Amino acid sequence: MVGAKKIFLLDDDVGILTSVKMLLEEEGFEVHAFSNPKTVIEKITDNDIPHLIILDIKMPIMTGTEALSKIKEVNGDVPTIFLTSKDDEMDEIHGLSMGADDYVKKPFSQHLLLARIKSVLRRYEAEEVVSEDLIKRGYLELNVSKHLCKWKDTPIEFTVTEFLLLQTLATHPGHIKNRQQLIDEAYGENIYVDDRTIDSHVKRIRKKFKKIDDSFDCIETLYGVGYKYKEV
Repeated sequence: MVGAKKIFLLDDDVGILTSVKMLLEEEGFEVHAFSNPKTVIEKITDNDIPHLIILDIKMPIMTGTEALSKIKEVNGDVPTIFLTSKDDEMDEIHGLSMGADDYVKKPFSQHLLLARIKSVLRRYEAEEVVSEDLIKRGYLELNVSKHLCKWKDTPIEFTVTEFLLLQTLATHPGHIKNRQQLIDEAYGENIYVDDRTIDSHVKRIRKKFKKIDDSFDCIETLYGVGYKYKEV
């Protein structure tokens, strides 16, 4: 299928693999179904990169979170959706904190899964980057090379760290960034910073926006997970 979005589907339940693969192919997706996480990791290592990965969080060979960790090591930008058990809230939090884009609880309706898939894909497709230096998200405008920010055409002054955090969140609206990911972006991977430092930075960023627009609510907190910039 030329031009079709490629999806990797990973689950040890043959029934789910069969039914979901059939559903997605009917919707025009190119679907590759796997029961072994190692095969998916090998394909991504060999540069066979899908537009989206859907993976079960409970698998005997390797858990979904273990698989996601290895996938992110190879290619951190692959969108992912977890399939979780009905009451596994901690698994959901863990998955989101590792960089998963969404989760769907089993048993799920096919219509719900399809809606979540299309939503995640839209997030990646709708990233409005005018150039490498200019990012626009609704009223937000960031000039990356000059470290300049405008909200509703009004300039806002940010420290370098604040700007980097805002840039990280705004570059991928709707994507959850955990505190460690934000620390790595703002300080570098080898610098230790307490999680509360990120919370303080985000609080100051919000305060600066609210100083000129009290209705600003584009940076959302996901308690126990991290932060995300609202989809416009």
